[in-house]
Amino acid sequence: MTGVALAEELLLLAYDDESGKATGSRIGLDLAMAAAVLVELALAGRIAYSDGSIVVVDPAPTGQPVPDEVLARLATEPLNTPTAWVQRLRHGLRDRLLADLCQRGVVRDVGETALGSIPVHRYPAADASVEADIRRRLTDALTADRIPDERTAALATLVAAARMEPSLGVTGPTAVDAHRRLDEIAGGAGFAGSVSMEESTVRPSVALVIAALTRAVDAALGARA
Repeated sequence: MTGVALAEELLLLAYDDESGKATGSRIGLDLAMAAAVLVELALAGRIAYSDGSIVVVDPAPTGQPVPDEVLARLATEPLNTPTAWVQRLRHGLRDRLLADLCQRGVVRDVGETALGSIPVHRYPAADASVEADIRRRLTDALTADRIPDERTAALATLVAAARMEPSLGVTGPTAVDAHRRLDEIAGGAGFAGSVSMEESTVRPSVALVIAALTRAVDAALGARA
């Protein structure tokens, strides 16, 4: 695993560097982050998708607290569908990841009071280079004529599933083009139906997990406007 997890990458994309406020759909981000934790485990070779369920194939810890907690739950709790797991895991995940990012100096926790008595928190960037690298990878993926590496392809697919194109700084026709390219990446990587597992640019075991999870996120969010 890398220093910044996929779920954290989604979180950083969704929060404005200066205002520290989240943009886009709250439920979309929370579902995508839950899916991203499971994708992280698939990338690490710990889980697979079989007979409609997420299953553990290697219970060895990864060394990352959040994924390892989820891995332990997967190993002990009854088998469940990807839809059930993303709904189950999304609760409290955002606060946990924000706290971790604050502790590591990636974002700052700015506490304020709204309407005279309601505590609110903003999370502006403390180390903007982390998010800049994420955006560079996505920009390269969107503008290149090839399918990116497994991890970046997974990130692009989750961005599309969560409908986070506005977080990329694009709107209107440009956002439509960005979504089309994100779908192309998902298809070329084998996460969607346009490419068979044999032709996938990523490991078939990983592609199956990501395909199942992105379908779950997309179904939970309903039809696009």
